[in-house]
Amino acid sequence: MPFYVVDRIEGKIAVVVADDGAEFDVPRRSLPKGTREGTVLRIDAAAGETPNWGQAVIDEAEGVRRLERARETLQRLSKTDPGGDIDL
Repeated sequence: MPFYVVDRIEGKIAVVVADDGAEFDVPRRSLPKGTREGTVLRIDAAAGETPNWGQAVIDEAEGVRRLERARETLQRLSKTDPGGDIDL
């Protein structure tokens, strides 16, 4: 199932990024109410098909899962950080 994340909002346009890295400029009015930067959207569409943004649904559970995975990654990386200043 394809997922998309709202990367940023620029005026009346939302820049949405697919899991495969493809970017889309989408009119904000086409997205579900409550959509903001960082929102994870789910659209039932075939691979390679242009998404129908009117059918997008905010996927709260996937958003929470991705945030938790990011927190775990940061914790894991902070354990290996030697600390101190970086000499260039």
